[in-house]
Amino acid sequence: MKPKDQNYSKSRRLKNQIKAVVTNPYNVIVLIAIVLLTYLIVLPLLDMISTSFTLAQKDARLAGGAAGDFTLYYWQRLLGSSLTKQMLLQPLLNSLLIGVCVSFFAIMIGSVLAWLMVRTDLPFKPFFSLAVIIPYMIPSWCKSQAWLTMFKTERIGGAPGFLMSMGINVPDWLAYGPVAIIAVLSLHYYAYAYLLVSAALNSINSELEEMGEIQGAGKATILRKITLPLVLPSMLSAIILTFSKAIGTFGVINYLGSKVNFVTLSSQLYMNSKSQNTQTAFAMALIMICIASISVFVNQKLIGSRKSYATIGGKGGRSTPLRLGKHKPLITAILIVFFIFGIIMPIALLILESFMLREGDYSLSNLTLHYWIGDPIANIMEGQPGIFKNENFINSLINSLKLTFVNGVFGTIFGQIIGYICAKGRGKLHGKVVEQLVFIPYLIPSIAFGGIFLSMFSTPQQIGGVTLVPSLYGTFALLTITSVVKHLPFASRAGTANMLQIGGELEEAAEIAGAGFFKRFVRIVFPLSKGGFVSGFMLIFVSIMKELDLIILLMTPKTSTLPYLAFQYQNSNSPQASDCVAIVMFSIVFLVYALANIFGDADLAKSMGG
Repeated sequence: MKPKDQNYSKSRRLKNQIKAVVTNPYNVIVLIAIVLLTYLIVLPLLDMISTSFTLAQKDARLAGGAAGDFTLYYWQRLLGSSLTKQMLLQPLLNSLLIGVCVSFFAIMIGSVLAWLMVRTDLPFKPFFSLAVIIPYMIPSWCKSQAWLTMFKTERIGGAPGFLMSMGINVPDWLAYGPVAIIAVLSLHYYAYAYLLVSAALNSINSELEEMGEIQGAGKATILRKITLPLVLPSMLSAIILTFSKAIGTFGVINYLGSKVNFVTLSSQLYMNSKSQNTQTAFAMALIMICIASISVFVNQKLIGSRKSYATIGGKGGRSTPLRLGKHKPLITAILIVFFIFGIIMPIALLILESFMLREGDYSLSNLTLHYWIGDPIANIMEGQPGIFKNENFINSLINSLKLTFVNGVFGTIFGQIIGYICAKGRGKLHGKVVEQLVFIPYLIPSIAFGGIFLSMFSTPQQIGGVTLVPSLYGTFALLTITSVVKHLPFASRAGTANMLQIGGELEEAAEIAGAGFFKRFVRIVFPLSKGGFVSGFMLIFVSIMKELDLIILLMTPKTSTLPYLAFQYQNSNSPQASDCVAIVMFSIVFLVYALANIFGDADLAKSMGG
């Protein structure tokens, strides 16, 4: 063959290869996914960084520059000015205090509960297995309301709580401040540790522990030398998950910290955002992202430096419950008391307060249905009717149901598609790129994430004078985009786990039979992933229904949701109306969870920690 013909042949092969790559539907989907993820995740993050170094018009005179100039003014004010202690150091120390303490107590509670449920002959396990998940279904700010109903003091709260009405003098530090915040968040986030540690314990063959017992090791030694090392990766994962959530929470800080001026980075970020100090708010958000990133890095290093232990072998495993013996009645009683005070009583107090006309008065004559179905009274609830006659409530209920349903559908579809890419591209460059891009929203605190999208979409986005995306501020579309993107890390993880269970040989056989990509996806992949689709939908539905931190900066009267309406009622000194909204919202969440279990979606309970 002549050199000219050889070159022509190589060129033609190259063109055919490029054409095959470009026309392959899978490659097209990967490209679209990377472009969308870059636009919706990377660009907003870069915009936030850029904004923190851009001088605002209102600060131009103080900073000695022109609006739009590059500046270190906001970082200098945060890191090296007379305001540093008030604006950054004190909130940072408070955030770290909350994050560390909540992580410690939540992991301790969750791990102990997981060990008791999986490894012992604890009685009433069906009841406890449901009760242990319920706290996560109740929003943390709802627990804050219940905490105030129990411990509120008239010295700060304006009306006595349940204990003070019983003649018990409650100290202010128990009602408000770090102790109350740590207690409420620990009782909320222990579910993460429980779910992760119990899953790890279920995968461990109990023969390992039995062998230690045969060798004469006591229960404490077996726990310390055998069980703990095996579940340590799960505990470390639960710690990082809890720490990241705790330092970024806002609702609980607002409920239990604002009246005693206990501020954290998240509450400072909210105040700066509401005051139009966007640059300062974004600088704080970047500091929070750095803290979360460092904690994730340390967590991965700790897990990576551990020795690996194979706990699942080819012979099959068995689990022999450890007998609690004479301690069984005491442990069971402690757990029952814990669930009564940690679950039943908060819900009961919320329900009770929703029927109280006046706060602090627990007499029968004070019980009323006014906050549920009452007509307007001038000096009660700012003259608004009960929630079921209130247009604001009806609008918020519709918005919440619409938001959760739309996000559940779109979030789950995108999660399954991204999961498909990650599963098929496992170990390949494009799979790693997509996986890393999807993980970024996890590192960004919810309130900061909402602020990023508010800044990005509050004005039209144009290129060359052509409007590509109009202003979305105050629209349902902005809430949807923000919620879907923020929950992509969890939706994609669920999708990846689901897709990894589908054997590649099924698609290969269909391809050999002549089925195209989309036909294979519709006829094989989607039907086999149907169970995971339902689980992902329910998970996103439950998460967004109780979401407050993510959307609080995006809210307008038109787009108000149930969590935001409850937040407004609480801040306007109408806690009973706030309780009514919280009860309705929790009832919806619990109903959805119950239906999922009735229809056999057992995976939902395992994935609630997301």
